[in-house]
Amino acid sequence: MNKICILGAGSFGTAIEDLLKGKGFETSLWSRHMDLAACLRGAECVIFAVPAQDFREVLTKAAPFIEADAMAVNLAKGLEINSRKRLSEVAAEIAPNLRYVALSGPSHAEEIMQRLPTTVCVSSPDEELARRAQELFMTDYFRVYTNGDMIGTELGGALKNIIALGSGICDGLKFGDNARAALMTRGIAEISRLGTALGARQETFFGLSGIGDLIVTCCSMYSRNRRCGILIGEGKTLKEAVDEIGQVVESVTTVKAAHRLAAETGTEMPITSAIHSLLYEEADVRETAAKLMTRSAKPEYIE
Repeated sequence: MNKICILGAGSFGTAIEDLLKGKGFETSLWSRHMDLAACLRGAECVIFAVPAQDFREVLTKAAPFIEADAMAVNLAKGLEINSRKRLSEVAAEIAPNLRYVALSGPSHAEEIMQRLPTTVCVSSPDEELARRAQELFMTDYFRVYTNGDMIGTELGGALKNIIALGSGICDGLKFGDNARAALMTRGIAEISRLGTALGARQETFFGLSGIGDLIVTCCSMYSRNRRCGILIGEGKTLKEAVDEIGQVVESVTTVKAAHRLAAETGTEMPITSAIHSLLYEEADVRETAAKLMTRSAKPEYIE
């Protein structure tokens, strides 16, 4: 592979460029102030490192300049808010022939830049393409697995941000370790319920793009979603919290799409519903937590 173009000069795009440069690849890093066509010219791989809600716009602009046989790898984790589509579905709509791969898993950019051990998965309906992506990114500190379940990989990466926001709210309220552990456990249960309703394999949610990404996002101060939740739990409004973070907080938009998908599929997602009510229905934080804790009794596993 002679040239790799990375679209998005944020922390993750920069970390992945550093990784690829370390393997000897020629890279170009695009930001909105650079010539997109020139950046893409001759690229055998195009890596999308832009926020989920910007993906449609950037791909629409980039598509005419992407080489026909180039591999496209998306690093973003989210659902498009208006259409409720996964990002691979957005890609299929805009560029049906795009050779698309999703990369997901517990992978804070700050630790990748430090070359600390990190493990992720890549997913594509094309097994050979996924193996090609695996080979591209694999290093002695960045281990890559393949996963054929594109739906589950994308949904796990997107929906865990909602639970991470809730985890932060628990921490902001000083609810303790027990509450965070319960929220994470019940969170992966409802992620799995929605995912399987939408066609994903259940086991995917107990892998790197599911429970793996959930753990790191719920527990790390690198997580913007968790930090945003902490601020809300401490009493700040959503706008105040997002402004203080100063970067995109994916859960804020993803929760809208997930809430609507849950209603459309008849999927019970009490944590997602509670967080939606906090962000968009002016619900009180402590009252909402109390309602979650006093829901009707039921078995842990529902057959």
